[in-house]
Amino acid sequence: MAGGGALRALPALLLVAAGALGKPTARQERARAGAAQHEDLPGFQYDHEAFLGKEEARSFDQLSPEESRERLGKIVDRIDDDKDGYITTEELKTWIKRVQKRYIYENVAKVWKDYDLNKDDKIAWEEYKQATYGYYLENPEEFQDATDQHSFKKMLPRDERRFKAADLDGDLAATREEFTAFLHPEEFEHMKNIVVLETLEDIDKNEDGFVDQDEYIADMFANEEGGPEPDWVITEREQFSDFRDLNKDGKMDKDEIQHWILPQDYDHALAEARHLVYESDVDKDQKLTKEEVLDNWNMFVGSQATNYGEDLTRNHDEL
Repeated sequence: MAGGGALRALPALLLVAAGALGKPTARQERARAGAAQHEDLPGFQYDHEAFLGKEEARSFDQLSPEESRERLGKIVDRIDDDKDGYITTEELKTWIKRVQKRYIYENVAKVWKDYDLNKDDKIAWEEYKQATYGYYLENPEEFQDATDQHSFKKMLPRDERRFKAADLDGDLAATREEFTAFLHPEEFEHMKNIVVLETLEDIDKNEDGFVDQDEYIADMFANEEGGPEPDWVITEREQFSDFRDLNKDGKMDKDEIQHWILPQDYDHALAEARHLVYESDVDKDQKLTKEEVLDNWNMFVGSQATNYGEDLTRNHDEL
C-alpha cells in the first residue's frame, strides 16, 4: 500500500486492508487466514499469537517464566472442555478460533467510540468519512505530496466501496457486526469478493485485471540492489507456477487469487492445533496432558526470558 507522512498520521484503521504488506509479510498477511508461515515470525511468536491473541501474547512477554507457566496452567484447565485431563487437537482448535474471534471483536470495541460520533450505537458512513478523512477533505492544500494525494484519492472510494459491501441492510449506517465486517472482511463470507478485489488492485501494477508472476514477486520482494534473487524468491516463483497459476496461463485471475489468499480447504486454526500437539506430545498419543503443555510452555506462551525486545507495559489481567 502507498505510504507517506500524512498517511501515517491517519488512524491505523484507515490502513486496515486484507493485504497489509511486508517481507514476505505481504504474502503472509494476505494469506494469514489460509496459510500460516511459521518461519516468517521469530521464534515461537506466531504460536504465541495464535494461542493467546496478539495483545495477550505481549502481556505474557512481560511476565517471569514462573508466572507464565502458572497462567498457562489456568488456560489449559479452560481448554479441557470435557475435563478428562487431556487437551485434544479439537479442543485446541476450538480455543484458537475463540481467541481469534475475541481479538477481532476487541479491536472493533477499542475503536468504536472514535467513529460513533453521535453515540447512536451505529457508525454511519459520513461519521467514518469525517473521522478518517475529514482533515484531508477540509485542507487539501496541506497535502501537496503527490504520493499522499494519490493515497487519499485511492483509499476514500475504496473504503466507501468496502463499507457499502459490509452494510447489508443498505442504510449507510453500520451496526457492530457490519462494522466488524468492514474492518475484518476476511472473516465474513459476504466480504470475500472485496478481499480478492482489493488484493488484485494492490498487486496488479499494470492494471490488466490479472496478477502475473513478476507482480506476485514484486509484492513480496523489491530487488533494489539488482543482484541475484534469494532462494526464497526463486521458491516463490516455483510456487506461483505450480500452485497459484492453476490454469497455467501465466497469471492469476480473481478465482485463482481467492484460492491463494482464502483457500477453502485450509483451516489455519486446525493446522496450528495439530502443530502444537505434534511438537508437545511426548508420548505420541495424539493428545496433551497438562504436564506436556507446561513442559513445552515456551512454545505456547512467552515470558521476560523469551520476549522479542518489546518494552511494553500492560495490566496482566487473568484470561
